[in-house]
Amino acid sequence: MIEPLLQIMRQLRDPDTGCDWDKVQTFRTIAPYTIEEAYEVADAIERDDLDDLKDELGDLLLQVVFHSQIAADHEQFAFTDVVEAICDKMQRRHPHIFGDADKSPGWEALKAEERKGDGKASVLDGVALALPALLRAQKIQKRAARVGFDWPDVGPVKAKLLEELEEVEQAETVDDIHEEIGDLLFATVNLARHKGVDAEKALRDATRKFSRRFNEVEHMAGDRIAETSLVELEAHWQRAKEIEKLS
Repeated sequence: MIEPLLQIMRQLRDPDTGCDWDKVQTFRTIAPYTIEEAYEVADAIERDDLDDLKDELGDLLLQVVFHSQIAADHEQFAFTDVVEAICDKMQRRHPHIFGDADKSPGWEALKAEERKGDGKASVLDGVALALPALLRAQKIQKRAARVGFDWPDVGPVKAKLLEELEEVEQAETVDDIHEEIGDLLFATVNLARHKGVDAEKALRDATRKFSRRFNEVEHMAGDRIAETSLVELEAHWQRAKEIEKLS
């Protein structure tokens, strides 16, 4: 079933008869769309919209095919190579399913060996730079924790968070404030991790909650929201929270 899609992409990228937009794209120009499509898949899942999920998964698959065709055009690799590589990786990382379970060194040990084979010396190597900042911070911290670089319990983590907050208060220049806010966010991710919370999802949920409540405030204030006093807006906000509890 994948062949029709591959053929469509080959036609779109044909240098003579292809689409003017598609045939000039590169890995770099397509990358933002790939990230966007992955988020749209996640959004459909969050909304429990299976019809939309089906469509978004198709859009994400198109991105894989697009990148593969760009590579094929430059004789670097093809879609079949992508499939072969992921099949090999999944079988290699699941020896208890596809091989001898007694000889399996474990998931993390397997990934560590792969990083060595790829010439990646640091345990932090391979954490994608393009990940959302909170998610990347969380992954970096987890990698460091695997080799023992971590607080033993949540107590020092909370103390570090308060320390970073104080340093934000003491910072004076824009550059210093920028750096200290970054340290504060990193410490907050660390606290979330020690509490067993996904920091990226927690912030996404908090933002969704704020948006939902603010929409209710807008409804209450009407067209004159910009002229409404902060006291009135806060009253609307509290009312929105009460409505949410009752719903």
